[in-house]
Amino acid sequence: MVERTLAIIKPDAVSRQLIGEIIKRYEHQGFKIVAMKKTRITKSQAEGFYHVHRQRPFFESLASFMAGGPMVVLVLEGEDVIKRHRDLMGATNPKEAAQGTIRRDFGADIEHNAVHGSDSRESAQFEIGYFFSGLELQS
Repeated sequence: MVERTLAIIKPDAVSRQLIGEIIKRYEHQGFKIVAMKKTRITKSQAEGFYHVHRQRPFFESLASFMAGGPMVVLVLEGEDVIKRHRDLMGATNPKEAAQGTIRRDFGADIEHNAVHGSDSRESAQFEIGYFFSGLELQS
């Protein structure tokens, strides 16, 4: 089934000039890039985006990190793109991620792990709407 997911190239990867390399991996997987922009969010916006983690001990640190620099947000489209993107990203902790995954190759630690991706259709719908208007999503 063709679906859409949100992908974020996080501030750590942007600052290390990895945008092109990560996008190349998306394209090699056959993902269609429906929308893309470079943006920066406030800590309050980061807290809203990661609201599902509000009770977790890493919430404040994650929100500060995500607000700490520019990021690239993308909408990817393709067959089973949510699962395939998560497989390409690898485990949240780069040390546990499989060889050849984005997080294994570019992540420094569990927070500075280069990329984010939606984990379900429901979260993809919320997350895409958080960053993109309907006009930006016309393909």
